Amino acid sequence: MLKNSPNIGTGEITLRNDPRVTKMGKFLRITKINELPQIINVMKGDMSFVGARPLMKKSFDLYNDEIKAVVYNTPPGITGIGSVIFRDEEKIVSDSKDIQLTYRHIFEYKGRLEQWYQQNISFYTDFMILFLTAWHIVFSKSDLVHKVFPSLPERKF
Repeated sequence: MLKNSPNIGTGEITLRNDPRVTKMGKFLRITKINELPQIINVMKGDMSFVGARPLMKKSFDLYNDEIKAVVYNTPPGITGIGSVIFRDEEKIVSDSKDIQLTYRHIFEYKGRLEQWYQQNISFYTDFMILFLTAWHIVFSKSDLVHKVFPSLPERKF
């Protein structure tokens, strides 16, 4: 990202082909290699492999109090159920007619996903989220997540 990018264009929302993202940044984001340095945070105990993705305060404040109360019951993660479901979030937002409204819908759904995760947290759930994260890097259009976790909240948009 370019310096001062949260104050340029769509702010904290990154679109596909966002002019603030450098060519190398695009490659890193598509391959998810940009997430690898977070392994250091996992080793330090500041993060886990699976959990709610860390958010900027402005984004976190979009959650209602009920969701805020559960989002960080566990350490933030390198990947999470929201990351698996919204592997193509940039494309969804970029293709929408109303970027802010679409982002709001995605964020509300991610909140329900985090509540689901807290209710279903287990070794199996974490293992499958890790597996599905890798799976979706290779098979980005796959719907395997809904077969593995049929009790996920319904997506209404």
